Amino acid sequence: MPSSSTTSSTAPSMSSTSEVNFTLNDLGSKSIIHTVQLLVNNPKKSGPTLNETFLGLLYPTENYKVYGYLTNTKVKFIVVTTDLDVRDADVRNFFRRFHAAYVDAVSNPFHVPGKKITSRAFAERVSTIVKSFGLSSAG
Repeated sequence: MPSSSTTSSTAPSMSSTSEVNFTLNDLGSKSIIHTVQLLVNNPKKSGPTLNETFLGLLYPTENYKVYGYLTNTKVKFIVVTTDLDVRDADVRNFFRRFHAAYVDAVSNPFHVPGKKITSRAFAERVSTIVKSFGLSSAG
């Protein structure tokens, strides 16, 4: 069964606080917002994971899990899922696919850096990625 998830992406010139607040305020917890922001803004990297962009599980609760991803250009993606049995491999795959869609969208010569992505193709691609999230582990 597909999980419900929410994704937030921000370009470096945009306020990540407002988009993360929107996502997590819907879940009713401001303390989680600050914790996730601290973890995403100060990722701990060491050893062989130095170039790893997947930040992993940032904040688990009884009702949902929060995962993070940081691109090499410092763009942050956050996923909040109610699927408590989701596997890290599925979340990594989700972020890789989402990152590829994001790169394609911002590479469009008509996209203005730092502005909201308004591409219908991007929205459809993200919708497909979200709908397929966790399907490989279901069953």
